[in-house]
Amino acid sequence: MDRRELIRSTAALATMGTLAGRIAAAAEGEPLPTPTPADQQTTVLITGASRGIGLEFAQRYAARDWRVLATCRDPGRAEALQALAKKHANLVVEPLDVLDHAGIDALAARYATQPIDILLNNAGIGGGMENQLFGRLNYATFNEVMAVNAIGPMKVCEAFVKHVEASRLRKMMTVSSSQGSIGSVDAARLYWYRSSKSALNMLMVNLAFQLKSRGIIVGLVTPGATDTDFMKGLPKKMLRPVADAVTDMVREIDRFDLSMTGQFLDTKGQILPW
Repeated sequence: MDRRELIRSTAALATMGTLAGRIAAAAEGEPLPTPTPADQQTTVLITGASRGIGLEFAQRYAARDWRVLATCRDPGRAEALQALAKKHANLVVEPLDVLDHAGIDALAARYATQPIDILLNNAGIGGGMENQLFGRLNYATFNEVMAVNAIGPMKVCEAFVKHVEASRLRKMMTVSSSQGSIGSVDAARLYWYRSSKSALNMLMVNLAFQLKSRGIIVGLVTPGATDTDFMKGLPKKMLRPVADAVTDMVREIDRFDLSMTGQFLDTKGQILPW
């Protein structure tokens, strides 16, 4: 081995040792220094990535050559996501149901040594308009909508907090909805969905205060009225293309820093009166 090869090998070993030390420190709850870009491939974990907005997020980050951990409830039926994985070696499909807390913990344990730069909570359900009509409210549906839209993202954040802390970007981002903005309510509709998104916003604002001292950025973004399964039945002219919605959200996620932690931003980057 010549002198140059020796120097390269020594540097590589030092980098591996440094990263391992950071991850071990995170596991013990110790403060972490900011890793350098050379330490790791930038990584994003996305929930609800099988279709719509989540699938578009997966495509965007894969095209950036990031490592993408794209999760969904049933990978065997996620044909579009599997096709995307075949095109991008840097995209991995993983099963994850945000209602399955043991499964969330198991996935976090499996990736225990993987820093996650952006934890992107995207999975959510609408609950069906027919279940949210006053006088015929379906309370079982309310429990399910709250469990998926509010409790699930909180559990994901709790399970993966050390992975995020061990990363370079240290971001926990969540797709909320302008329907969860109490200050924007002008009529009665979607009792369960709106309530779940308001609850989600409060959970994430609390989390922002909890994690700021650890250098973790918590943020909320909204796609606006977007042409997805959520909006079936509405006139197309009222809806935004999925690509436009994700373009706006990725832009805002990119610009989030610690001074913005806890903010809820609309499609133009303005703070929503949630």
